Amino acid sequence: MDTSRMFEFPVKEFFKQPRSLFGAGAYEQAGPEAAQMGMRHVLFVTSGLRGTGIIDECRSNFENAGVSVTVYDEVESNPKDFQVMNAYSRFTEAECDGFVSIGGGSSHDTAKSAKVVAAHDGRNVNEFQGVNQTERLDTPPLIAINTTVGTGAETTPAVVVTDLSSPERPHKWVGFDTAFTSTLAINDPVLCMTQPPEFVAFTGFDTLAHGMEAYVGRVQHLSCTPLALKAVEMVQSNLREATYNPNNYKAMEAMTWAQYIAAQAFSSALLGIMHSLSHAVCAYYDIHHGLNNGIGLARVMTFNQPATPERYADIATAMGEDTRGLNPAQAADKAIDAVIRLARDCGIPDNFSEVDPNYAKSEMGKGEFYENRPTKIESDDAELQAMAEHVMEDVCTPGNPRDLTVEAAKEILRDCVYDPMVRKTTNGYRQNIWGVSPAMGRETHGYSARGSQGEGRQPTQEPVDS
Repeated sequence: MDTSRMFEFPVKEFFKQPRSLFGAGAYEQAGPEAAQMGMRHVLFVTSGLRGTGIIDECRSNFENAGVSVTVYDEVESNPKDFQVMNAYSRFTEAECDGFVSIGGGSSHDTAKSAKVVAAHDGRNVNEFQGVNQTERLDTPPLIAINTTVGTGAETTPAVVVTDLSSPERPHKWVGFDTAFTSTLAINDPVLCMTQPPEFVAFTGFDTLAHGMEAYVGRVQHLSCTPLALKAVEMVQSNLREATYNPNNYKAMEAMTWAQYIAAQAFSSALLGIMHSLSHAVCAYYDIHHGLNNGIGLARVMTFNQPATPERYADIATAMGEDTRGLNPAQAADKAIDAVIRLARDCGIPDNFSEVDPNYAKSEMGKGEFYENRPTKIESDDAELQAMAEHVMEDVCTPGNPRDLTVEAAKEILRDCVYDPMVRKTTNGYRQNIWGVSPAMGRETHGYSARGSQGEGRQPTQEPVDS
């Protein structure tokens, strides 16, 4: 009997997590830990973290432990393939024997990718996109010192890299392989207190998306789902205070725990189309991944809600909503409301077209390829189509609880670009707007539909009167 139609992900894989150190002062143990591992000369991989003093402190820590340091500090938000290859070149030229990533997901993913390149004699990093594409698990050691409350990349077997060198560009791909996993993950909430407030909000929404997608997704790995739901609860309880008072150690510690356990959860429970959508928009605009999640999460929840209302009802409770006396669909509506309220409280824009490209540490409109791209996101139909196709090809999409089509992906993206962030679950909207009748409910944001089913939609100069 073929059970493939009865069971999704019938064999669930648990990805081993690296050894970790967590707590105030944990980063000060990195140098001695490196020496104990036998490292003699390490490559620091970082964006530079200018103005924080973290790199200088860490360098002294390693050198005092007898470990020499070379620094590669050219990592950008959304690491590029050429930056991974440059980090690998610096590693080999300096004759290093280990990596140390210091920063957020971009620094960690660059180092994780570079160590895999090193283990494969300098092969192009783009050869390792997808699941289990490496041939060697014996990679140089990596200590990942985390400074943000978002990606959890210090502990996961995943990397995300932007391909700007092949005919596929712009293309942001996911690699998922044990070979990418760090040797030691270090989370010190004190380092996270150096983030700009915007970054706390952005990365916090990445954590929220990790928790939610791991909880509602198709894999349903029972070693992971309790962690995922707990991460959602911790973000709801602490993100506002961590954003507006980053010197509050208790709130930042809670957010650091949330990002860590949410990453452990999705390492085996996987993700969904929120991440696929974010990867597509990042590929075209080099915008912050967590900001994308803040803008898109309520829209993705609206799309997914009919497929798993009970799970979203659980999320509503985790978000602090009173769901007594409500059926699962009604309770799930409250989860969407809670996410919208949190986004607004933390300063997340209504949509992509309202994003200020000059947010802290923004890379929009800068660097190779993107210097020739617009910084205001006003995607036309052709670009929405291209990004929708990017979403469909993403490694994260199969884990989504609701089946996705190109047309549905395109409508979700259009909503994220132009529409206000409001819950749209009434009058059958969530069932119809994405995949059946794109014209439904879309009279106010500058697009009109010419055909009865919304085909041939073109931008208008003025919003259409309802």
